[in-house]
Amino acid sequence: MLRMWRIIVRGGLSAAVVLMVLLPAPSSADRVKDLASIAGVRSNQLIGYGLVVGLDRTGDLTSQTPFTIQSLNNMLLRYGIALPPNIRPQLKNVAAVSIHAELPAFAKPGQTIDVTVSSLGNAKSLRGGSLLMSPLKGADGRVYAIAQGSLIVGGFSAGGRGGSSVTVNVPTVGRIPDGAVIERGVPTSFDTGNSIVLDLHSADFTTANRIATAINNAVGMGTASPVDAASVRVSAPVNPAQRVAFVSLLENINVRPGEAPARIIINARTGTVVIGSHVRVMAAAVAHGNLTVTITENPIVSQPGPLSNGTTTVVPSSTIQVKQEANRMFLFNPGVELDAIVRAVNQVGAAPSDIVAILEALKQAGALRAELIVI
Repeated sequence: MLRMWRIIVRGGLSAAVVLMVLLPAPSSADRVKDLASIAGVRSNQLIGYGLVVGLDRTGDLTSQTPFTIQSLNNMLLRYGIALPPNIRPQLKNVAAVSIHAELPAFAKPGQTIDVTVSSLGNAKSLRGGSLLMSPLKGADGRVYAIAQGSLIVGGFSAGGRGGSSVTVNVPTVGRIPDGAVIERGVPTSFDTGNSIVLDLHSADFTTANRIATAINNAVGMGTASPVDAASVRVSAPVNPAQRVAFVSLLENINVRPGEAPARIIINARTGTVVIGSHVRVMAAAVAHGNLTVTITENPIVSQPGPLSNGTTTVVPSSTIQVKQEANRMFLFNPGVELDAIVRAVNQVGAAPSDIVAILEALKQAGALRAELIVI
């Protein structure tokens, strides 16, 4: 396991960078349940289209969203109501929406799942609306659930006739807890074959080998064997009840995962730098200094003399100051560890952009023994 420390490095920029450092801590074990999942046991995405009705004049403007009125006409036609061709209702209490949900593994017909409803047109808010019965389909085009119910919307918007408006959060997205009833389950490969495969959340040869070794020590030699850096094959009982009990045993076996490779992650947008515990720097010297140029404008007002028929003028006057910090050069000894790097960077008061520049320069000089990733 790794312990996280936070060091604030303040520099010339207005925003300080948060340098998050991962230092080694006493090693501990994690459960297999937290390191891997069973191949074939996964959730599936569902999507649908529907109408939200009952809105308080915050729905789609049907003149700009023809698909909304088309959907409404199709729904009325299913119930035997056909509008004349020259009639085009101008509604403001209906909104066309997309619906998406996640169908968990082993879900059975009759169970319920939560759904998220999002506006497709120009509706201002879905607050107070109700979703009409809408089928949810999977990637294969088959219907797996039916959604319907009243929306819970966390945001709201309000406006006046003068054009002023206030919006809090996102009023065009809502959720319906237990809003969809499952109509069809998705078969899995969990109960087929004489083995199961554990897929690691993060591929690592060391972790895969340690998981296989721990399972063999707990169950018996030859039970598990690593397939690659991300998979471990485990022999399992064929009987479903015995297989469930066997997987329950596997999930609670403790394994000490392999340590992550030496990496430095730089977020160029926020100025956040994350340095792994195995980062090393070879012999290198780094000089850091800032040159600050300040220009101050002090305009001078010139008044004409008495009876001179002159005019008052403003004469520009500029003051320029140049300041350079006298920061000293610091030296990295071969194989220096992470704490020395952080201490040296803090001593020179490096700003976020300066830290990134120092790390990139060390990488280009071949003195940084780590993978530099900029996101």
